[in-house]
Parts: sequence; structure tokens; C-alpha cells
Amino acid sequence: MDMRLPTEENQGSAQGVATDGVPAFSYAFQPIVDVVSREVFSFEALIRGRANEPAFQVLERVPAHARYQFDEDSRAVAISLAAGLGIDCHLNLNFLPQGVYASDAWVASTLAAADRHALPIDRLILEVTEGEVIADYVQLGRQLNELRSMGLKVAIDDFGAGYSGLNMLADFQPDQIKIDMNLVRGIERHGPRQAIVRAVAQVCGDLGIDVIAEGVETLDEYAWFAEQGVRLFQGYLFARPGFESLPKAEFPDA
Repeated sequence: MDMRLPTEENQGSAQGVATDGVPAFSYAFQPIVDVVSREVFSFEALIRGRANEPAFQVLERVPAHARYQFDEDSRAVAISLAAGLGIDCHLNLNFLPQGVYASDAWVASTLAAADRHALPIDRLILEVTEGEVIADYVQLGRQLNELRSMGLKVAIDDFGAGYSGLNMLADFQPDQIKIDMNLVRGIERHGPRQAIVRAVAQVCGDLGIDVIAEGVETLDEYAWFAEQGVRLFQGYLFARPGFESLPKAEFPDA
């Protein structure tokens, strides 16, 4: 069923509070599904305004000086909200990679929030987009490998949208990559995209990295990826993001 926050008190504690020009915010959650087990593998936490405004409207109001602190604090809010909703699977959390360099304790609030809410560390998946790691992916890779040694998992979002993907995989191996939705869209009728994705899937299989097809909207897109052995999917075909809720996923007929 669609799980929503049970009380107004929980809503208030889980949402951000506007201070020093930083906007109040909340979260929507979208499932990442395993089509083989027909279960929800994870929920990605997607930042939203208090009235479900899109992420860009929230983030554009964050002052530059507060950007990294907001990024750090927002993950704690996402954990609090997800725990209040009774999440019982993984949780994908976005982060700004530059925060690794901005503070030695950039992930401390994330770990503390997980501990407060009895959410196992190994259920947390930190997600960064490929384009954000181009500047210094070698150093970032070292930092992310340290996080992995602590039990956290790491995912690379929008893989194939930037220029550093293969170089990055040579220096560190994330737990997951999410194929950029521009490669996903209409892939069943686009030979070059198919060749690229097959090659990426082969590399990831050799390195033990899970592949997620992101932004899947049609049965044809789903069928093509399923034929390649991909089992993890995210997109409107399965569920739209649920504002302050953990939406039920729909699975295509076997």
C-alpha cells in the first residue's frame, strides 16, 4: 500500500526548517525495483519543497555559502523521513561530491541519523552523478572507497551522460551505476545506444557492479533491458515518486 506519514508531528520533524535563507524542504521517494524477485530493492530520496515543488526550485534558493551544509543536513532529513515511513529496504541518498573536500566530517550527520533511527549502514547507498566527478575523480574515488570500507554503498547516477565514466571505473568500482535516461529512452529502436549499453553492462558484470536502468517509461524499454539480464529498474513504468510516502511498485506481467 501507499505508506504515508502517520501524524502531523512526524511531518514537522522530518521536514526542513527555513533558516538563514535556506529553504524549507521535504522529500519524495521513488522505488528501485528488482524485477526478478518482484520486490522493491531501494527507494531513492528526491528532495522537494514543502508543497512538493520540484528539486530545482528548492536548490536554487540555497545560498552558495550554505550549499555543502545543506547537502549534509538534507540527508539526515531524508533518513528521518524514510524511517518514519517504515522503510525496510535500501535507501539511495544524493550528495554533492565537493562536500568530501569541504569538510572532514561531511558524512557524520548521515551516519548519526542512521544510528538514531536504527537504519543499518549497509542499507544506505550514496549516489552521485557522473558529471559531478570529472574534476578529480581519482581523489573522490579514494574517499568513496573509504566510505565503502565503513559499510556504505556507492552509486553513480546518469552514467553515460558525462565523459569520465570509464576512467572512473578504472580507479574505483561503485556498487551500482544508473544508466542515464537519455540512453534508456527508445533504446529498443536505437542500435548505437544498444551497443553502448551492452558494452557498459559487460564491464559492470566483470567488475561486480549492479546496473540500474533509470527513467524507464515503456514496456519496450523494459523488455530490451530485461533481455540483457538487467534486473534493477527505476522509472514511471513501475512507480512515480511519492511525496512523503513510499509508493507501491507495479510490475509488468512476467
